[in-house]
Amino acid sequence: MTTASPVAGAPRAPASRVLVPDSRTPVFLRRIDSPLGRIELVSDGEAIVSLAIECDGALPFDDIPEHTAPVLDVAVTQLREYFAGARTYFTVPVLLAGTAFQQTIWRELARMPFGTVTSYGALGDATGRPTAGRAVGGAVGANPVPIIVPCHRVLATSGRITGFSAGEGIATKAWLLDHEGIEHRL
Repeated sequence: MTTASPVAGAPRAPASRVLVPDSRTPVFLRRIDSPLGRIELVSDGEAIVSLAIECDGALPFDDIPEHTAPVLDVAVTQLREYFAGARTYFTVPVLLAGTAFQQTIWRELARMPFGTVTSYGALGDATGRPTAGRAVGGAVGANPVPIIVPCHRVLATSGRITGFSAGEGIATKAWLLDHEGIEHRL
C-alpha cells in the first residue's frame, strides 16, 4: 500500500478540522455556553475524555452534531455550578489518555483543591522529577480535560501566568484564576 505525500506548496486543511472516521471521532458530544465562550465536552459514554474551550469562535468538532449521554449531562450540570460559584470540585468521571508521565502529572492536578495553586517545579518534585520542568509544562499543557482537571492552577514560581493551551490562552487562564480567587501576575 502506498500513501500520498503532500504536494509542495499545496494548501493544507487545519488539523483540528480534519476528521477521519475512527476512534478520534466523538461518539458522545455536548456543547454549552459559559463565561469563557462555548465549551465542547466529549465522552466515551462512561467518562469525559475531552473538554475544549472555544478559541477564535471555533471548537474542534463544530461540524459534528451533538449526541448526549448521561455522563455529559452530569458534566454540564457540574460545570454550570462551577461557573455560578456553587461548585468547588468535580465528581464526574474522566478518562485521560496519555503517557505514563502525563498521567502522573494529571493525577497530581486532579488532587489540587479549589482556590489553590502550585508551580511547575513543585509538580516535578511531587512526581519525583525535580528537574523536569519543561516536561511537566508539556504534560500540563496536554491535559485533555481542562477546568475539571485544573491545569489552570499551575503558575510559575513567581506567581506569573506563563501560558495556557485552552480557549483564548492566558486570558482564559486569568479568568479561571480570578474566578477561584487565586492571586497571579500576567
